[in-house]
Amino acid sequence: MTDLSDYQQVLTPNYGVPPTIIVKGVGCELFGQDGARYLDLAGGIAVSALGHCHPGVVQALTEQANKVWHLSNVLANEPAIHLAKALVDATFADRVFFCNSGAEANEAAIKAARKAAFDVYGPEKIEIIAFNDAFHGRTIATVTAGGQPKYRTGFGPMPEGFTHLPFNDCKSLEAQVSENTCAVMVEPIQGEGGVRPICPTFFEKIRAACDRVGAALIVDEVQTGMGRTGKLFAYQHSDVSPDILSSAKSLGCGFPIGAMLCKEWISEHLIAGTHGSTYGGNPLGTAVAGKALELINTPELLSNVTERGRQLTQGLNQLNAKHQLFKTVRGQGLLIGAVLKDEYAGRSGELVKLTMQMGLMTLVAGPNVHRFAPPLIIAESEINDALQRLDQAYAAFNKQP
Repeated sequence: MTDLSDYQQVLTPNYGVPPTIIVKGVGCELFGQDGARYLDLAGGIAVSALGHCHPGVVQALTEQANKVWHLSNVLANEPAIHLAKALVDATFADRVFFCNSGAEANEAAIKAARKAAFDVYGPEKIEIIAFNDAFHGRTIATVTAGGQPKYRTGFGPMPEGFTHLPFNDCKSLEAQVSENTCAVMVEPIQGEGGVRPICPTFFEKIRAACDRVGAALIVDEVQTGMGRTGKLFAYQHSDVSPDILSSAKSLGCGFPIGAMLCKEWISEHLIAGTHGSTYGGNPLGTAVAGKALELINTPELLSNVTERGRQLTQGLNQLNAKHQLFKTVRGQGLLIGAVLKDEYAGRSGELVKLTMQMGLMTLVAGPNVHRFAPPLIIAESEINDALQRLDQAYAAFNKQP
């Protein structure tokens, strides 16, 4: 039988050593090689929006697998066209570029913004403003855009033209944006940065600043998109409309796919040969994502996200009144972070280990935030079950030195 010693021998050590091997998933449950059963409040890091092995998604996958898997973009395919139309109809966008991950979608967004600025304004308009504690991916460009130096250390030199500002700080934004700014890149909720929602006024100020200097507003919805916050995309909670949006994670509900959505004034500069992806928009991935979008973008499911998110947040606040671990519980929909008090700083990983011992999968969002991103289909009874297990885990945490 394969075990974790085999993992350590043949895989690179960049993920550390996982705590277990999972062999099966159904709905909101995961099953370990050792027979252990887990309620999943991690969702593969906000990916498994429809749970594990959703029958509708499995059917879409198997039906397309019996037709054609891959063509490259020298040829067109029906699932990609259907998915692009559905995304355009559901959002601000006029055009869609498909790729394979969130990092690739953000790379495409950066390149598209730079190309549009170059064509219209010339070579000086290159600055991309991003924000401290942001996370946009792990490629060289996206790790540069991300506002967390720990992910950049040792990988220099970094590309030029990126400026980082404090998140939700209107004064620094207005002071920095200039005629040389080609884009502002922001997450509606900073995920890896601690589940920090954007201030509505700050979001509006970004839009106004971009309009003032002819810059593109890039909204990174890799984690917040596809129903995670109770709207199909988180920007739809506001009156702010992006010029470019990146999507991945729940777009494929576990099948690797990413997308960059954009306005026509951006896409018209992506002429033949300016960008590409061999696998991007393959019929297998777009068939799966098309079904996922169909199942997620319904009033019933989005209402469940809002209701279950409210239930989980209220439950966490009640547990905190008992255990006194957190400063605050924040987030939106089913992307929630509980922020540890200063005396417990740096110990969010301990909470993840304890919840796993209680048969519950959870996440961190940095060293000080206990994060939850369960499948969007999670039921009221499953949230109640999770809260009982969290009660036990938090009690055990309080007993530790």
